[in-house]
Amino acid sequence: MEAVDLSASKARYGKTTEQVAARAGVNLKDCYQCGKCSAGCPVAHAMDLMPREVIRLMQLGSWETVLNAQTPWLCASCITCVSRCPQDVNLPALMEEVRRASKAAGNRPANGPDVFNDLFLKGIYTNGRSNELYMMMRYNLFSGNLLQDAPNAPHLLMKGMIGFKVHKVKDREAVRRIIDTCLGGEQL
Repeated sequence: MEAVDLSASKARYGKTTEQVAARAGVNLKDCYQCGKCSAGCPVAHAMDLMPREVIRLMQLGSWETVLNAQTPWLCASCITCVSRCPQDVNLPALMEEVRRASKAAGNRPANGPDVFNDLFLKGIYTNGRSNELYMMMRYNLFSGNLLQDAPNAPHLLMKGMIGFKVHKVKDREAVRRIIDTCLGGEQL
């Protein structure tokens, strides 16, 4: 087995990975690689890196590998990993910060979860809550799947599960402040 020198990678990207982890409120040193996050993840079967591998690569400073992985884009933020973690490592928050960093670097996932995330947050920012019909239509338009949900729309409309009326919360400005605080000044 050949030894791999990780000191150059750690020296080059160590500060970046620590900054991303700090924005997520995660101390990378808390993870001791027990693997419970990966074992419990409901979407691990579709990931190119297991959740624990993302943290390990960040611990080692292998930022390019993490930045180009599909795993952060596939994370459902279901918090199963956090509930199983003996160290309470908030992996979904870390995955969100990795997605932001990846997006800032110009990376986009092949299947468009970033489109859904952006449109969902913009809808919440605008109205204070999500409107399923308009969210569905915008997502289909921007993801290139224009008629994906068309067969289901009449049934959903007839059953009152979706509607044309846009519901807004009374204090939308309060919701905007919350989102602005969570995004740390980044623009939607």
